[in-house]
Amino acid sequence: MKLSHFNFNLPEDLLAEYPSENRDEARLMVLDREKQTIEHKLFKDIIDYFEEDDVMILNNTKVFPARLFGNKEKTGARIEVFLLRELNADQRLWDVLVDPARKIRIGNKLYFGDDETLVAEVIDNTTSRGRTLRFLYDGSYREFRNKLTELGETPLPKYIKREVEPEDQERYQTIYAKKEGAVAAPTAGMHFSKHLLKRLEIKGINFAEITLHVGLGTFNPVEVEDLSKHKMDSEEITVTEEAARIVNEGKARKKRVCAVGTTVMRAIESSVSSNGTLNDYEGWTNKFIFPPYDFSIANSMITNFHTPKSTLLMMTAAFAGHDFVKKAYDEAVKEKYKFYSYGDAMLII
Repeated sequence: MKLSHFNFNLPEDLLAEYPSENRDEARLMVLDREKQTIEHKLFKDIIDYFEEDDVMILNNTKVFPARLFGNKEKTGARIEVFLLRELNADQRLWDVLVDPARKIRIGNKLYFGDDETLVAEVIDNTTSRGRTLRFLYDGSYREFRNKLTELGETPLPKYIKREVEPEDQERYQTIYAKKEGAVAAPTAGMHFSKHLLKRLEIKGINFAEITLHVGLGTFNPVEVEDLSKHKMDSEEITVTEEAARIVNEGKARKKRVCAVGTTVMRAIESSVSSNGTLNDYEGWTNKFIFPPYDFSIANSMITNFHTPKSTLLMMTAAFAGHDFVKKAYDEAVKEKYKFYSYGDAMLII
């Protein structure tokens, strides 16, 4: 499979700028791999495809307000700082992206907030846009983190050109988000409402929660035609014993085991035992799934509609079949489904 196999024409007006009015009323396209059929539904209809003791695997990562705006010392130039990950809590070291990068050098100080009580010093250049910052703040670690939360804003993907609005804080997050650490949302899960989760629970669906802290690598473009040469960024994952047990019981009973999102699929495929069951695991994964690929754990999947040439589209094609996904995407464009983070959903069974 080559990069060019995953290109298609996506009209700009199909990129979702806003979420659907109600979480569970986004549109849902259902792909049946066996019958090779495509159905058009609403997300809340997903309940019709699951039975008692089926398993849904959720990613309970929580997005933190990772985008900060500061001013450079002396010049006062406005600099955007995107927090990627904490490197050292005691020293308050963070791996960040800065924009515009050309203006920022080692030794520069950046000031945040109207009162400028939060200051950061650039101590390392890691990539053309990446930097390591040391935050200087008089206060406890908890106060420091509260300050970051207060000054930061929801890190909507760059394709959304509008300003961040108050509702984004809630909507760019799943309702079951618990473990803070992601800089991008596991978007397939954003379609679940409290009401829909309750209905699924009453029907007897079992939920297993794993954690994968989504990094910006999710959005990194693939720049090599030969997919085997593409390197994924590492992301931190946790698969608990409890989650593994729920999933393995579902598998043993030949039930439907559904990965809610590409992040879940990456996490569970990164922790498979030699006999094809899910192991508990805590660590990192840089797994890149593209066709052809044999999946070990999930036999169904919920995902959003992805952009051309993205690693997420490649994983979807590996799961549903390249030609089938191409056909589905042609139909999605024709039927004006919304794409990307705030877009509509697809269930593959």
